[in-house]
Amino acid sequence: MGFEHRQERAAETSGLVLNLERPLPSRLPAGTPTAVFAIGTCFHRAEAIRELELIVDGAPHRPAAWGMPRPDIAPEFRERPEEPRYRSGFWGTLPIPARGAGETAALGLRAHLAGGRDVVGPLGEIEVVVRPSSPSLQAVPERPGRGLIAICMATFEPDMRLFAAQVDSLRSQADDRWICLISDDCSSPDRFERIKAVVGADPRFATSRSEQRLGFYRNFERALEMVPADADLVALCDQDDRWHPDKLGVLRRAIGDAVLVYSDQRLVDAEGRVLRETLWKGRRNNHTNLASMLIANTITGAAALFRRELLELVLPFPDTPGFQFHDHWLGVAALAAGEVAYVDRPLYDYVQHPGAVFGDVTHGSRGGVRGRLRLASVRRWRASPERWRAAYFYGYLAREVQAQTLLVRCGERLSARKRRALQRFVASADSPAAFAWLATRPLRGVARRNETLASEAELAKGILWRWLIGHRPRRGSKPGRVLYDASFPPPGSFEQKRLRRWRSQL
Repeated sequence: MGFEHRQERAAETSGLVLNLERPLPSRLPAGTPTAVFAIGTCFHRAEAIRELELIVDGAPHRPAAWGMPRPDIAPEFRERPEEPRYRSGFWGTLPIPARGAGETAALGLRAHLAGGRDVVGPLGEIEVVVRPSSPSLQAVPERPGRGLIAICMATFEPDMRLFAAQVDSLRSQADDRWICLISDDCSSPDRFERIKAVVGADPRFATSRSEQRLGFYRNFERALEMVPADADLVALCDQDDRWHPDKLGVLRRAIGDAVLVYSDQRLVDAEGRVLRETLWKGRRNNHTNLASMLIANTITGAAALFRRELLELVLPFPDTPGFQFHDHWLGVAALAAGEVAYVDRPLYDYVQHPGAVFGDVTHGSRGGVRGRLRLASVRRWRASPERWRAAYFYGYLAREVQAQTLLVRCGERLSARKRRALQRFVASADSPAAFAWLATRPLRGVARRNETLASEAELAKGILWRWLIGHRPRRGSKPGRVLYDASFPPPGSFEQKRLRRWRSQL
């Protein structure tokens, strides 16, 4: 998620100047622990800061970084690295224990000054509320029998021809114990009316239009919040694919005791011509190794069916830095909570067209999100060492927030082995042993365990950047050089290049 909508929160307490650059969540659901990422700047007008702590309701937590160079916040001090606001950057992930409705979580920051005093400044308070009710829907139809599947579809200005084909493929499912909940991401009124016209009077469909643009990550979250209490299973659905008639039935039978099951997929163009019979050309599939799943997702949301209980773990979605993926979060959460099963054959057609969120998987993208990432400025970034900074914030930190959230939410559901994997990943930014584990994981490819396509190498470069920039001496650094800037990198300045190459190959 980009920082172009920076929210600054200033607090001056006895000379302490604190700016929070990323808004905290306004609310948290009662009974759900989580983790919150905080980033900003803090300095004291008169004294040097000897140490910084983040605090949650008085309990101290060590930040991931503090005293980081930020020449962007005070250009007039670019040639004076000893100026306190130059070395004022901080960030960290804070665990928030579960609380009851009506309570608040108070977040703050404590600065231990060189003179011996401690000064505390507020970061903000988060209200704890009863979990939000489902968005307003037309009457959700009752379906006889047990094992109801709630299909959650997220839409935004869909190609109506492809959308109609997708709806027809749902209606053709041999397993008819399903309902479809459509969350529309504030499409134009005309397009939303066309969506409702395609659905028609079919009582199995319920539609709801968001009043504001959410983006596909939050729109899928909204769709999942619509799942009724009597649904036993949940499936995700894109607006422009085509399901095979036996998709739901096969997945229902294959889930067994697993938390989630997913299938292979066939890649086709908008006209239905087959481009690839399987997604797994040139990359090993993975549904057993949690560390690999955290580093590089292998579960496509539209291929999955999962138990309703998983919603209690994944909602609300964590607010991670960088570009956010709903299926990545669902995949790591499902594997953390239990077992994941796989059906080794395509059960739907993944339609490739430039208007999709990720453009053409098989031919590279000239449109969609990836097309926007290929701006000239981004190309220049890839060629510079600053790519390491983007790899840290958008690559490592985004996954660290997911790992921290799972550690506090899963509790006893985490096996000892999976807990160690998450803890080791989190520790990679501080522990040489954990870093060595992460940096050497690409060697797994020698044994053909290439499910991550050596993406760990990019994350390791990001951690190296963090170490280098954090250990430069306070005096004598060169704030005029962009390499020594710890501000948040521009949106779109990082991607896992090996995964990109894999997606672009037939």
